[in-house]
Amino acid sequence: MRGRRGDRMTINIQEHMAINVCPGPIRPIRQISDYFPRRGPGPEGGGGGCREAPAHLAPLALAPPAALLGATTPEDRAEVDSYDSDDTTALGTLEFDLLYDQASCTLHCSILRAKGLKPMDFNGLADPYVKLHLLPGACKANKLKTKTQRNTLNPVWNEDLTYSGITDDDITHKVLRISVCDEDKLSHNEFIGEIRVPLRRLKPSQKKHFNICLERQVPLASPSSMSAALRGISCYLKELEQAEHGPGLLEERGRILLSLSYSSRRQGLLVGIMRCAHLAAMDVNGYSDPYVKTYLRPDVDKKSKHKTRVKKKTLNPEFNEEFFYEMELSILATKTLEVTVWDYDIGKSNDFIGGVSLGPGARGEARKHWSDCLQQLDTALERWHTLTSELPPAAGAPPST
Repeated sequence: MRGRRGDRMTINIQEHMAINVCPGPIRPIRQISDYFPRRGPGPEGGGGGCREAPAHLAPLALAPPAALLGATTPEDRAEVDSYDSDDTTALGTLEFDLLYDQASCTLHCSILRAKGLKPMDFNGLADPYVKLHLLPGACKANKLKTKTQRNTLNPVWNEDLTYSGITDDDITHKVLRISVCDEDKLSHNEFIGEIRVPLRRLKPSQKKHFNICLERQVPLASPSSMSAALRGISCYLKELEQAEHGPGLLEERGRILLSLSYSSRRQGLLVGIMRCAHLAAMDVNGYSDPYVKTYLRPDVDKKSKHKTRVKKKTLNPEFNEEFFYEMELSILATKTLEVTVWDYDIGKSNDFIGGVSLGPGARGEARKHWSDCLQQLDTALERWHTLTSELPPAAGAPPST
């Protein structure tokens, strides 16, 4: 079939079907769907009334996807079409349980299994593990992590991860971020997908089961330039966080369990430093060497300092130490108890991890704990408190060991 140079040549279906065995230029087809309909020829016919060419002449490059996958029956094609293959399910699903124990102030996270994870390695598999973070809060201070399952897209963990020091206030406004990642020893670990669960969905002492599709990580934009497409739970939390706390939001650096009791017999305050949980890591090994200092401000004579022992290489130290301040109740009501947590370093200044102040000028749970202690005499009251990145002015100088 010859023509003059510059003329557009037309090819009928018979000539096209022989394109793999005949020399000459390959001419594209305008609409392949005309010759290879998804659900068979319609009333008008897919190829304009042309007969279908023999199978041995059909070009492989233009074969329909169903033929390449081996789906030849109408039932198989219906099953493929009905499969929800959007970006969400393509990442896989995660199954887990959550339980908030109000009595012990703990949040139990049971990571069970995942199915159909996205392949991340060259072998078509992945080395998945799960990370937990409580938001808003410092990721390094409250990160929990499961073990890594090797070479699988359907890992089974059956691991229990526990957050200590979770209060009713945390349940009302915090969100648990569950991330599934692929461990890579030769390069950076890769993100697969995540789930964010508002803790307000939990009821005290009632285990809740989840089986949810993983989602892609939502990029956070500034609230002023945020588009409608980004209005997910992440952006909602970001706006709510800025609206409630303003730009000077303090970073959470862990939790501390304190016991307060005013002894009417001994005429003084008994302060118990029980334990800390999920402290921020200050050393290169991913841990800290924490100890706790307490002051009773104002402290003119500088005699109110007490200090616990140092606990080595831990983010969840247990101290169980008590300090006593001899003072009349009327004078104690005007004081402020300052509690700070430090990371001990040899040969250089110790690092400040976080602190909390309890007294008449405090807010929220810290003020309530102090008030209850002064009202309920001879009663030991244990409460969890959040350590923040705010360094009290009086503790601004480098600490002495």
